[in-house]
Formats: sequence, structure tokens, C-alpha cells
Amino acid sequence: MDKIRIHNLKVFAHHGVYEAENQLGQMFLVNVEASCHTRKAGCSDALEDSVSYGVMAREIHAYMQSHTCQLLETVAEQLAEMLLLAHPMLESITLEIRKPWAPVGLPLDYVSVEITRGWHTAYIALGSNLGDKEGYLQAGIHHLKQCSQIMVEQVSSFFVTEPYGGVEQDDFLNGCIKVRTLLSPFELLEKMQEAEYASGRERLIHWGPRTLDLDLLFYDQEIISSPTLVVPHPEIPKRTFVLEPLAELAPWLRHPQTGLTVQEMLQKLQTGHLS
Repeated sequence: MDKIRIHNLKVFAHHGVYEAENQLGQMFLVNVEASCHTRKAGCSDALEDSVSYGVMAREIHAYMQSHTCQLLETVAEQLAEMLLLAHPMLESITLEIRKPWAPVGLPLDYVSVEITRGWHTAYIALGSNLGDKEGYLQAGIHHLKQCSQIMVEQVSSFFVTEPYGGVEQDDFLNGCIKVRTLLSPFELLEKMQEAEYASGRERLIHWGPRTLDLDLLFYDQEIISSPTLVVPHPEIPKRTFVLEPLAELAPWLRHPQTGLTVQEMLQKLQTGHLS
């Protein structure tokens, strides 16, 4: 990935735990490493095909002077999000904020906080088998779109499928979406659960009827195993109603553990070759 860097941008601002720091202010130094593709700009020689380091520097300067935070961590987090949302060409950004005159009572050059934030790709399965099924699916998608840190990039067709899990109930309507997000996997899961609850979802019967069901299938190529979240979703290879809509969006996507593509998993399931 190509890099655009800003080194030691000087900003006089009012950030710090102590009241005097907020009132009197002090100098901060900001270092930026922005990851993006510069090939198009390099060929066209047109600024609109790149990310302007001058614009980014002015945005950082204005933001730090117009906000007051206690922690450098908060300043860095807010700056990173602001820049990533303001410049769609950015894939990720590393920000270091240095504080040369930190009030620690000891000789030092500076203290600093450095973070790296960026966009991630996730695939989410949707299902409903109560009431206005398509309405619930669309409402779930709309709920996610309301979060500035989530961009819904693709929506699959909706498929009518038989219920899964042995509970007698109505047929499901299933689909899948591809999202680009600044959220961590666990933060994204929280937003998905918010969308479920907004639809009136109640978790009363395992694999039972529900107004809206959202499952996180893939998050980049990460492998996560925790009490609250397992990614990739362990049931992906067994579920036609997941693989069919997912294959519309990303047939080439490889499972990070098995190495199989979505299309290959679907073909194995359709032909009965699950091993």
C-alpha cells in the first residue's frame, strides 16, 4: 500500500488531564502515515485522484484547536475517524500525537500516543420468518446504514428457504450484505444486535422464529473464537441459505481456515460432499 506522510505538524491546542492544560494550552506534534493507492494520481498528475496532505494537515490543525479532550488517546481516535470518513480514498491511517511538555515532573523529550485505524470488510447474513419478512430485512440494513462507521456496499437477492434446526415454523427469507466498516468485530456485533432488538427480536427458542436474525460471517480474514463471537461463523459450510446469497456477492472469497472459496463450499454442500 502506498503512503502519504505528514511529519511533526505543530498544533497549539488545549488537551490534557489537568485543568491548567485545558486553560493555558500547549504545543503538540502530529505525525501521520496515510495508506492509500496513489497509482492513479501518479499517472494523471491530478490532485483529485489523490489525498491532499495540505487538506489533511489543515483538518487536523482545525480539529485539535476546536476540541478539548483529557486524553491523547481520545484525540487520536477522533482524528483518525474524522480523516477516514472525510477521505474515502484512505484505506488506513497511523496517527502519532506527541506532547513535548507533558507535566510528569521528570526530564523527557516527549510522550506520545500512536494508533492505527482503517477500513475492514465484513459479510453479514440476514434472515426473517415472521410478519413482513422483507420489511424486517430492509429495516435491518437501514439500521446499519445509519451508523457513520458502516458502509453497506452490496446487498444480495433474498432467498426463500426452509427453516433450519428442527423447530416447526414458517419459511425464512434470507440474504447477505457486504459492509465496509471502521468498527472492530465486537463493536460491529453490537450494532447488529441493536438492529435485531429494534425489529422486536426476542431470543426465546434456539433456532426458533425471529423477526430479524443477523450473523457475522466473515471479518477480513480474521479468526476469532470467544464466548460472544466466533468468526468465521462455524455454520457457514453447512448452510445453503447462507452460501447462496453470499456466492452472489463474493464467490471467490476464501475461508481463512479451510482455504475453500464460497463457491466451492456451496458446490460441496449442493452435491453432498461435505468432507
